[in-house]
Amino acid sequence: MASRDEITDYEDDVSYLEKMTDLVAFWEVALSDGIHKIEFEHGTTSGKRVIYVDGKEIMRKEWMFKLVGKETFVVGAAKTKATINIDAVSGFAYEYTLEIDGKSLKKYMENRSKTTNTWIVHLDDTVCRVVLEKDTMDVWCNGKKMETAGEFVEDGTETHFSIGAHDCCIKAVSSGKRREGIVHTLIVEDREIPATLQ
Repeated sequence: MASRDEITDYEDDVSYLEKMTDLVAFWEVALSDGIHKIEFEHGTTSGKRVIYVDGKEIMRKEWMFKLVGKETFVVGAAKTKATINIDAVSGFAYEYTLEIDGKSLKKYMENRSKTTNTWIVHLDDTVCRVVLEKDTMDVWCNGKKMETAGEFVEDGTETHFSIGAHDCCIKAVSSGKRREGIVHTLIVEDREIPATLQ
């Protein structure tokens, strides 16, 4: 006969396995305050729907008799609206799509690449992800909105801020080409940092 501890361990394993079988979709979404991981559980036999953002459960519904539909929630410091759409494909097969701010994730990321610039810089043994929101000129570093000071200079503008003891500046100058528009460059301690895709 199994001891009480062995039974509890077995039950823990079963609940972990059940959770894994209900996990049907996950996405990584790059926002100004960081890259957020969204996971969705959909129990088609139990009617369960669970949403996790960055490993934290933010929504749980049990015994949902309607297996299709949508779930809306917010992500990140700016409380960006996100929606998971659940659509029946055939029989008991389902398709799960994520919308951010009312756009498909793909469209949102394409648009975001036009409205933001991102740089990864290593300072004091720390990886810093710096994001410029071009429409508002807000600057984010590792999930925190930075205090900035902007000024007009001869060839464009400069947005100054600090990361720890490091002086940083984002220069905005015209590319001279209509299609390219304004070029933004991050300079940390007189060193130009190359932009990244995220």
